[in-house]
Amino acid sequence: MATRKDLANAIRALSMDAVQKANSGHPGAPMGMAEIAEELWNHHLSHNPKNPNWSNRDRFVLSNGHGSMLIYSLLHLTGYALPMDELKTFRQLHSKCAGHPEYGYAPGVETTTGPLGQGIANGVGFAMAEKLLADQFNKPGHEIVDHSTYVFLGDGCMMEGVSHEACALAGTWGLGKLTAFWDDNGISIDGHIEGWYTDDTAKRFESYGWHVQSVDGHDVAAIGAAIAAAKKVTDKPSLICCKTVIGMGSPNKSGSHDCHGSALGLEEVAATRANIGWPHEPFVIPADVYAGWDATAKGAAAEAAWDAKFAAYAAAFPAEAAEYKRRIAGDLPANWKSATDAFIAATNEKAEGVATRKASQNAITALAPILPEFLGGSADLTGSNLTSCASFKHVSGKEPGNYISYGVREFGMFAIMNGMALHGGLIPFGGTFHMFSDYAKSALRMAALMKQRTIAVLSHDSIGQGEDGPTHQPIENTSGLRYIPNMDVWRPADSVETAIAWVAAVERKDGPSSLVLSRQNVPGVKHDAAQFDLIRKGGYVFSDVAGKADVIIIANGSEMELAVKAAAELNAAGTKVRVVSMPSTNVFDRQDQAYKDSVLTAGVKRVAVEAAHPDFWRKYVGIEGAVVGIATFGESAPGNVLMKHFGFTVENVVATVKSVL
Repeated sequence: MATRKDLANAIRALSMDAVQKANSGHPGAPMGMAEIAEELWNHHLSHNPKNPNWSNRDRFVLSNGHGSMLIYSLLHLTGYALPMDELKTFRQLHSKCAGHPEYGYAPGVETTTGPLGQGIANGVGFAMAEKLLADQFNKPGHEIVDHSTYVFLGDGCMMEGVSHEACALAGTWGLGKLTAFWDDNGISIDGHIEGWYTDDTAKRFESYGWHVQSVDGHDVAAIGAAIAAAKKVTDKPSLICCKTVIGMGSPNKSGSHDCHGSALGLEEVAATRANIGWPHEPFVIPADVYAGWDATAKGAAAEAAWDAKFAAYAAAFPAEAAEYKRRIAGDLPANWKSATDAFIAATNEKAEGVATRKASQNAITALAPILPEFLGGSADLTGSNLTSCASFKHVSGKEPGNYISYGVREFGMFAIMNGMALHGGLIPFGGTFHMFSDYAKSALRMAALMKQRTIAVLSHDSIGQGEDGPTHQPIENTSGLRYIPNMDVWRPADSVETAIAWVAAVERKDGPSSLVLSRQNVPGVKHDAAQFDLIRKGGYVFSDVAGKADVIIIANGSEMELAVKAAAELNAAGTKVRVVSMPSTNVFDRQDQAYKDSVLTAGVKRVAVEAAHPDFWRKYVGIEGAVVGIATFGESAPGNVLMKHFGFTVENVVATVKSVL
């Protein structure tokens, strides 16, 4: 029978062998955290390798994702569908074992990690989602939502600012089912960290309101006792500070940065095998070690017990059980289409001229009663983003609800939202000023990379923001978001376009959406109902002329008004102008070529109008077209004054059109 030392050494062996074969990777963290992983996964983690999507499983996040061979070893050893051949192709093209854990590649990987600090922030999101769903679904004697979140993190995660944002909020929420393990090995890529990281981490987390313990990270009994103690503290998240030796077992490289981010080398791998008493060939795991790790029977029993609990819940609360299954599946309510069609039609009938941030709030107000999984929030800008509505109830971890004040934590907010979306059962959206999407960019990118349904509400979208000045006036931000693969960016021009953008964002199950919204009012527009489906295509002919147009003006957002007025003036003077509204270039680009050609006719000169950096629009107007945009930072003045100052006038649009003809 394999000893616990053998079980931990299996992680060390697989990790150093895979990194050595790839001649690339990070063996030190997996080797140093082997005992922590063995204790957690074999004695505490509730999971089913044969069903990685069981909804009440515990979530495990490897925030220090560079140590990815740790999680791949664990998944392989415990019985997930990750065969040894995949470990042998670590870091190679199309391997499930990518250089950092990638969501959707290897079964059992809960989130993509690697950009440090975001894994722990995702973990906070997992734990918050568990708490919110427990509040919504659990009944006395029927706790169907009852699982924990465990996170491994390293010094790099601790140094990244997003960990401060997310962990402080976790303490405020009192997330008692969140436990983090800090790999306190004193090493990062540049070497011993005392020259750049001297925080008193324990006191830092205590000040956040966490329960903090310190243990020897190689003492499985001490680790087990610390986990047991953490479970007993139900009103605080727990941090277990684990003092470890990086690369533990390597006789010549352990305890140094030499084993952090590179292969040990064949001689050191052989020396490590001898040092830890592992006589087996590379990628060979003895049967008794496999038996000691196998979690399939235990996992099946855990899920079966939950299934019985859920069956009793369904018998007592059939409506709630059906709703839980729908939400975990990510399906929308049965009345979604009829309700949203009616909302869009009513919005069109009213044709209200308001800022698109207000039109967005109207959409939120209409969608919230239809969509119980809707979870709103803002980074301390609720009154400016207009992200709340009367039916929302504020939640801070102490009382149930569906609207979160995240505080001034834009990056943390969106990273937490990613964890919530990954958890399932919620559709989170969060608001901030568009300018501060820069703070959150990496989390927005990760949502797109992981194809998660999160929604960013980004108001005050241009120099039209006004008096706050250039620090708060986005110039390049909209284009930057559009360049993120799989991100849908919507910049609607009126209330109807805003309503349709919201519906499209909620319906989209394979990626995030960003809604870029104006501070200033835009005209109310009553659309032909036939345009509703065209708006959903991201770009459409807003107004046209008889025969072939001489020029096409493309616009969106608050600048649609300029395009329409300029077109009217040009048409009156004999120049035939088609006006195209393009609220989402990303969605438009996905349409078939025939549709795109029907909107942007080949051979017709084009002018784009957007209060943003002009370079992006060259893909549509070409070198023979023109763009009315802004390539400098803004100024501090009322928004209408700035628009005129920077050339966003009917006169300038008309002149620009004439210049290309």
